[in-house]
Amino acid sequence: MSRERNLVIFGTGQMGKLAHHYFTRDSDYEVVGFTVDGRYLERTEFLGLKVTPWEEAPQVFPAGEITLFVALSYASMNSIRQGKFDDARSRGYVLASYVSSRCSYLSDEPVGANCFILEDNTIQPFVSIGDNVTLWSGNHVGHDAVIQDHCFVTSHVVISGNVVLGHHSFLGVNSTIRDSVSVAPRTLIGAGAIITSDTEEGGVYVPARSVKLGKTSDEMGL
Repeated sequence: MSRERNLVIFGTGQMGKLAHHYFTRDSDYEVVGFTVDGRYLERTEFLGLKVTPWEEAPQVFPAGEITLFVALSYASMNSIRQGKFDDARSRGYVLASYVSSRCSYLSDEPVGANCFILEDNTIQPFVSIGDNVTLWSGNHVGHDAVIQDHCFVTSHVVISGNVVLGHHSFLGVNSTIRDSVSVAPRTLIGAGAIITSDTEEGGVYVPARSVKLGKTSDEMGL
């Protein structure tokens, strides 16, 4: 395997564990180590591989010899992940992306850097996906949609055709965006929400919550 296909993962939490699983089983990268910020270093080994303090990474894993993947969550509206993404690029690292072999990727536009696109996503023609975007499993991204940088889309979300999803946005499970809607940057859309018109930057949109009835399930006569 060429040195350029050697991969180091930033992060040893759940995202790091999942990234290791997917890259190892469904890509031509070979994961050769992990790295985290030194102040968060709690172990020297993870999943059988060495964990190196980020401050020492340029010496242990030179930028010209490995590729990096930043495996962090949507915390702080994806800003923490973006910060490490920018830091890695400033150090000269090339950032890998993962697109599942079980994703229906029909667009001719390649994904950006440090994207994580899991199984059962349907990406229709003419879709554009920026840098540092996570698409969890089972989403629909309609034709001509644009997903800007540093977004996180959870599971079973519908992004209809011609939607623009602004940077640093978060879409909760089973949310739906109507066609031709512009979702402003840093919009938080809660699970099950239905968005039919443009959002405001930094807005939070949640649906009505379910309520508990005064009967038990046995009393419903189903």
